[in-house]
Amino acid sequence: MRDVVWWKRGIVYQIYPRSYQDTNGDGIGDLEGIRQRLDHVADLGVDAIWISPIFTSPMADFGYDVADYTGIEPMFGTLADFDRLVADAHGRGLKVILDFVPNHSSDRHPWFLESRSSRHSPKRDWYIWRDPQPDGSPPNNWISHFGGPSWTFDEATGQFYLHSFLREQPDLNWRNPEVRAAMYDALRFWLDRGVDGFRVDVIWLMIKDKALRDNPPNPGYQPHQAEASRLLQLHSADQPEVHEVIAEMRQVLDAYPERVLIGEIYLPVERLVTYYGRDGGGAHLPFNFQLLETAWNARAIADMIREYEAALPPGGWPNWVLGNHDRPRIATRVGAAQARVAAMLLLTLRGTPTLYYGDEIGMAHVEIPSEAVQDPWERNEPGLGLGRDPVRTPMQWDAGPGAGFTTGEPWLPLGPDHATRNVARLADDPTSILALHRRLIALRRATPALATGDYEPIEAEGSVLAFARRHGETRIVVALNLGPEPARVGLGGEGARFAVLLSTGLDREGEVTGAGVELRGDEGLVLEVRG
Repeated sequence: MRDVVWWKRGIVYQIYPRSYQDTNGDGIGDLEGIRQRLDHVADLGVDAIWISPIFTSPMADFGYDVADYTGIEPMFGTLADFDRLVADAHGRGLKVILDFVPNHSSDRHPWFLESRSSRHSPKRDWYIWRDPQPDGSPPNNWISHFGGPSWTFDEATGQFYLHSFLREQPDLNWRNPEVRAAMYDALRFWLDRGVDGFRVDVIWLMIKDKALRDNPPNPGYQPHQAEASRLLQLHSADQPEVHEVIAEMRQVLDAYPERVLIGEIYLPVERLVTYYGRDGGGAHLPFNFQLLETAWNARAIADMIREYEAALPPGGWPNWVLGNHDRPRIATRVGAAQARVAAMLLLTLRGTPTLYYGDEIGMAHVEIPSEAVQDPWERNEPGLGLGRDPVRTPMQWDAGPGAGFTTGEPWLPLGPDHATRNVARLADDPTSILALHRRLIALRRATPALATGDYEPIEAEGSVLAFARRHGETRIVVALNLGPEPARVGLGGEGARFAVLLSTGLDREGEVTGAGVELRGDEGLVLEVRG
């Protein structure tokens, strides 16, 4: 598999830096903390760490409001700390992916301060400014993803500026070639420091309709949804010209060996796959979030896999995500027992998997008291359950008072189960979900059929999802029971024998069975075809 580029055969591990490891007692994770915990990442067996934003920021949206694209936010450390982290990660065979946020900057970025200073500023056109409508209202009806209008009026210059998220996050004007050049220079700054790639935030939003036309109403809007869902993002997202920008970004990365460009894209699959670009010159991995949104049943998941595989362009490499810093944790969505089955699904499908920190120990959604809420989205649209704090809580390392995360007061509450569900305790338990992740990853790394082999559907009947992975003469079968009751699955091939390589219960390895396999409730098996 060494002939296959690392990001195709590898596994990405997302770290939310505020919550991974604090080393100075301020209750907020830092770069030195990530560096000190690299052994855990290496022992897990993944290939790359993706670090959510660490750039200089006022933290209005916890790093997704960047005030300096080539600086490190002091609460996380220094450039020297970053360089040590990259060196130590590379020394362990780990790649480092940074979270790049190009759609918008902070309103405290020097570019925006200059842009805001005057209508005649040389950087006025670096952002999107427009006059009010005749009645003084905003230029159009667009709604911020965090609620409220996407426009804020600037009294000093008498115009509105666009912000797709918070007013503290003004949108950059990617139709301006000077903006593009400055951003590509920022990418090169980090590539020159050894960064192995970028996950690009909200990549599908970067270009807006040139005429800034109103978005049409969404006929399917429901009152429990976010306010932004009232409109269809016809003119504020997924514009044809965005592919030109992504192709240019790709050219920047292609000047460096084996770098990866990952795009955050929440779009239907038929639109998602266009982000691979013409002739494969777009994002290497347009993030596929379907497992975050598809109903947890065998038929729905099988149909989704089939549709995704069929939609991929020639040469397009698939990828899968089960959890991230914006969506409820998998253990909360499907329960602790099914979280083990979900891990097996994620790590045996064809394509690059992304594992969210804490999912390897089964961390769940943590309820945040109203007085402890940090997320600006929750503050803007309370009561809708949109807050992201519950999935960003500190990593649970041990049973100590700060869960091994901090000696101070953690920035978000610890999970109530941190005394029993933590790395130190689960590492010593050969039946734990942590042990399962380690063994699944080791099996994937050692088995070309699982890492890079073809995908073949077998069955989606009742609660059972079964599929095969093939590489050369090797055929691996994965059988997953997505329900609590026992089930039997036929794997085909009269007279064939199947040897269990790994089970979610970690207790059936070596068992040999015929074409009919009995699955316990909430159980998954990885089997090798022996004949």
